[in-house]
Amino acid sequence: MHKRFVNQCTLDIRLAPKGPVLIKSGREGADPTKPDMEFVETYHAGGRSIYFPGSSLKGAIRAHAERIVRTIGSDQRPDNLDFSEGESSPLWASDPLNRDSFRYIEKEKDSQKVYRWSSFTDQLFGSVAIASRLRIEDAYPVDVKQVKTEERNGVAIDRVFGSVAVGPFNYQVCTAGEFHTKIHLKNFTLAQLGLLGLVLRDLNDGWFGLGFAKSRGMGLVEVKLTQATVDYPGCVLKDNRIVALGSDRQWPHTELIGAGAFLADDERQGYGFPANDTQSTPVAGQEMAYGLGVQLVWNEGQVDDLFTRAVRSWRSRLMEGVAT
Repeated sequence: MHKRFVNQCTLDIRLAPKGPVLIKSGREGADPTKPDMEFVETYHAGGRSIYFPGSSLKGAIRAHAERIVRTIGSDQRPDNLDFSEGESSPLWASDPLNRDSFRYIEKEKDSQKVYRWSSFTDQLFGSVAIASRLRIEDAYPVDVKQVKTEERNGVAIDRVFGSVAVGPFNYQVCTAGEFHTKIHLKNFTLAQLGLLGLVLRDLNDGWFGLGFAKSRGMGLVEVKLTQATVDYPGCVLKDNRIVALGSDRQWPHTELIGAGAFLADDERQGYGFPANDTQSTPVAGQEMAYGLGVQLVWNEGQVDDLFTRAVRSWRSRLMEGVAT
């Protein structure tokens, strides 16, 4: 499926600290005036600025997504599993420390089987055998002047003797400002989009945080969903219908469509995509730039509606998993 491009969702997001946040640079400079732990910095908008690395965001998002799916599923393959034609993986999340979880996949050359046998989270975030469908941009300040940082002091306590084990040390935290990023999800199923929506909801609600010292109350952020765009680059609008070029498939112009709906039945089954992976929406499709492709846009205040409909497909996927 990475050789094709049937749908993509782009989420415009702003992150704002609810308290102190620190994503460490991983190095200590020679400047004695700077804190022992510095926030990561880069050049942006003509000067140096702190930012939230996309890799840090993706790591936190994946970790929480795996917590969600492990709540109802397993990360261990049955010993007697028969990887026959049409057999799908029973895994919801893989165990990265257990190489046996990948031994069937690493030897396989058929891309459809590699995807079908991968765990649900690997199908979304990638693994050693399959590329990721999710890409997260670095989050840069919307207005550098609004970003506030401060230094704090701390010590590490010896758990046995109760005395100071390390320190005192100082560290830099961000306490105010807004940071803009985009999340791109390509060739997605609606269940995958729904799971991503739940993770962003939980991040906004403070169920998990970003960066350093999360267990001590740091790393909490507010998530503002400013816009969501779903693109079908291989489709056109005709008589209020979304028509897939090169096939007889078509849908109402207010339809949210998963990747499997664009494929022939044998190819869809080969990848293990669900059938009839669509949801109706109040948002109408419009032509993309240059007159080719169809685009649905949810503006600020409407994005929750997109995730509500995608979560319906995720819930159906869960019920199937519980039943099996």
